[in-house]
Amino acid sequence: MLFPTVAFAVFFVVVFAANWVLRPHERAWRWFMLGASLYFYGYWDVRFVGLILFSIIANWLFGEAVRGALAPDGTKTSASRSLVGTAVAVNLGILGFFKYYGFFAESLLALGDRFGIGMSPPLLDVILPVGISFFTFQAMSYVIDIGRGEIRTMPLLDFGVFLSFFPQLVAGPIVRASEFGPQLADRPDPRHVRMPEAFRLIFRGLFKKVVIASFLGTNIVDPVYANPSEYSALENLLATYAYAIQIYADFSGYTDIAIGCALLIGFRFPQNFDQPYRSLSIQDFWRRWHMTLSRWLRDYLYIPLGGNRGTTGFVYRNLFLTMLLGGLWHGAAWTFVMWGALHGSYLVAERAIKARWEPRGHPAELVRVGQWLLTFHLVCFAWIFFRAETFTQATDVIGQILLGGGTGPLVTGLVVLTVIGALAVQFTPPDLARRAERALASTPLGVYAVGVALAFVVIDALGPEGVAPFIYFQF
Repeated sequence: MLFPTVAFAVFFVVVFAANWVLRPHERAWRWFMLGASLYFYGYWDVRFVGLILFSIIANWLFGEAVRGALAPDGTKTSASRSLVGTAVAVNLGILGFFKYYGFFAESLLALGDRFGIGMSPPLLDVILPVGISFFTFQAMSYVIDIGRGEIRTMPLLDFGVFLSFFPQLVAGPIVRASEFGPQLADRPDPRHVRMPEAFRLIFRGLFKKVVIASFLGTNIVDPVYANPSEYSALENLLATYAYAIQIYADFSGYTDIAIGCALLIGFRFPQNFDQPYRSLSIQDFWRRWHMTLSRWLRDYLYIPLGGNRGTTGFVYRNLFLTMLLGGLWHGAAWTFVMWGALHGSYLVAERAIKARWEPRGHPAELVRVGQWLLTFHLVCFAWIFFRAETFTQATDVIGQILLGGGTGPLVTGLVVLTVIGALAVQFTPPDLARRAERALASTPLGVYAVGVALAFVVIDALGPEGVAPFIYFQF
């Protein structure tokens, strides 16, 4: 069930009304929200419901077992560590089977063919469940945090609501039990719902997805990346810039809608994007892009690997491995591994350069512009591998940018204006949205309702027929 559809609109109206009617009745509300979330998830394929139910029950049992294995003072024991390790292995095993089985089997066949070794691993037609990476990471963080003594276990029904909660179920943000659990115990007043903020986020998300992402994908990104050699250097370059905007508009659009919908039913999710294309370094980019994944990788992968502890070489290794595995998390293809390796290399190089060089003797503003230009283009270069379906396609795009000539019909004024405008918005003052919300809060209800209706009409008029799935659904 896609957000920008009539089906979701009807579903959400029913859930919104039932949510506030049932909220005073805690148990009934929990059962309803679990049922609604499972219906939302099963709308794509009812077989997926069994998988998420298994994940709920298995990880809840692991959490209970880990809690029971902790020392009386809540510290780790060898038994609790073993249980946490088993839970992580089970979760990664399920994720690996559904998401990576075909990738590794085909890679093994290719490797055997290269060395003349006949291999015949069974090639299974495995359907990738929508959003499996997101709810698997949430489940693992729950068990790991219990093992660290950072959170208490949740009742089974509460954990089921947490892991299946529909607004962020299929594409984030990655919400932790420590962020969601306390809100389950609250009894929010429907009169104090942050409606101006919620509707601002929802409409902003819809505009990003339905208008910006769809327009750029249809008019330049998809045709160029389908056959890069048929298009000019300028078309390939503009398509790469356009994809940077498209994936941001698509993914941040989803999380805007998810956060807005959650606000309307009394829950606040963590922020997931913070104007990432204004970053002046790759490290800053990862503090602003997919922020909940960045924190997850830091807390559950980078720090356990050793983090900033140890020699410089070990720190560089930890950075590189974290980003390499982060790339593989995004998709079962060597292009995603390359994307992660590039970002790992960027972070290592950036840290090495900063340790030896200070930009003295140059105007501060000129340095900042140079840092922004370099960061943005490094990110865009990596996006080529993220978007390309094969290495050949990626190298074709790079080759055409470097060696191709001409302009081409896809370089239109509207495409250029959309890319430039979307980049310019990244530099708007952070408090502009808060000022807009305060203005909306004082708007008369009738005017507010007309404004909401007009916003829907404008988005529908500017958007294409039909809505493509969100890019991050495949992850």
